[in-house]
Amino acid sequence: MTVYLTEKAAFKLRTLLRQNNGDRVRDRGIRVAAVHGGCNGFEYAMNIVDRAETDDIADQQYDINIYLDRPSAPYLNGVVIDFIEGLIESGFKFENPNATEACSCGKSFSVANCNPTAVPCS
Repeated sequence: MTVYLTEKAAFKLRTLLRQNNGDRVRDRGIRVAAVHGGCNGFEYAMNIVDRAETDDIADQQYDINIYLDRPSAPYLNGVVIDFIEGLIESGFKFENPNATEACSCGKSFSVANCNPTAVPCS
């Protein structure tokens, strides 16, 4: 598996899954993907889903089902999802070792030459 949750992120996700009737759907979890968009080329996507898509990579951490969009896997290899809570900003934060650039808000990123292996920009 290429996506890792911090304890804070897992706590928040468990709370959200329960609020969305997560105890009633056995396979309910989160689906993580990198989608085209944002100011740097890719945006992080994370949604609560009832089950994995056919080709998803599935894992479980902290009793949370994690489904990773297979085409996104090279871009998200090793990404750490954290949850921050503060007076000015609260939400999920992605730390991506593959990103060669990221916007200041941390919601979008790019990889060199749209290559899944991060290399310095030329």
